[in-house]
Amino acid sequence: MPAREGVAHDGRVGVTEVRSCVHVIDGGRQRKTRHPTRIRSTPVTFAFDNATAVRKTAEGRYEAEVIAGWDIGGNANGGYLFALAGRAMLDHSGRRDPFSVTAHFLAPVNAGPITLAVDTVKTGKLLTTMNASLLVDGLVAVRFLGACGESAPVTDVQFVTTNPPELPPFGECVPRNDVGTAVPVEFANRFDSRIHPDDTAFLRGETNGSAVMRGWFDFGDGRPIDTLSLLTIADSFAPPVFNLPVPRAWVPTIELTVHVRAVPVGTRVACVFRSRVIQGGLTEEDGEIWDEEGRLVAQSRQLALLGRG
Repeated sequence: MPAREGVAHDGRVGVTEVRSCVHVIDGGRQRKTRHPTRIRSTPVTFAFDNATAVRKTAEGRYEAEVIAGWDIGGNANGGYLFALAGRAMLDHSGRRDPFSVTAHFLAPVNAGPITLAVDTVKTGKLLTTMNASLLVDGLVAVRFLGACGESAPVTDVQFVTTNPPELPPFGECVPRNDVGTAVPVEFANRFDSRIHPDDTAFLRGETNGSAVMRGWFDFGDGRPIDTLSLLTIADSFAPPVFNLPVPRAWVPTIELTVHVRAVPVGTRVACVFRSRVIQGGLTEEDGEIWDEEGRLVAQSRQLALLGRG
């Protein structure tokens, strides 16, 4: 479903039917949307869009506020920071959808003001590739490399050998909360995610010998899932290694890559995340996200440090 954007008198871009909701405030000035066929003047009412708004201050420069409550033990969630950078990159490029975004996390980010510096590496017919830096007090905390474009099939060829995770109905899965971890996970309270009952051993302080985390993601306020929000969803579940005998503490991400494979449909997605190797104090995590029509809409991989008890 294409996005419905509207430019208000204060320069805000509002979204009700969301595809790639680029919520940008351009220095308080009204400006033309880059996609005039998608204009509709409506206010933004969804918590995710308000929490990930960015403000354009100059060409390639954006300001934003990292909001308290989107964190794990005071450190902003990596997927949340992905969305902030993704908004800036989409606005800077004039593209609708992120295709691939990679981030290297150099320092924790706490609640407060940040700056996003975006520059174009290359623009082609299908893609625009950009660098982005998230700065706190002038120092780079996260470095991004992303490719954005227009999500549309360029070929009818399809070959898919993986399947959506087998999940009980949403209401039969277990709500995610702060229980079972050594640090408070305020980020988990910003949406309504549910975990497969077989993957909830860590919530009871137990292990099950399987580093798999399956479940549903729903914003809980009716917000549709779009390509931008997939960047956040890819880092929204508890680490699969929590179901192994490891410390259930903060597992800081070193590097995260998200590939957006299709424009999602609906307000809920099915997710599965797996870890296969723990070695040298590091673990990897591979993820798949499936929409309500049973399409694979995103894949992810991250490398992270094991938590320390």
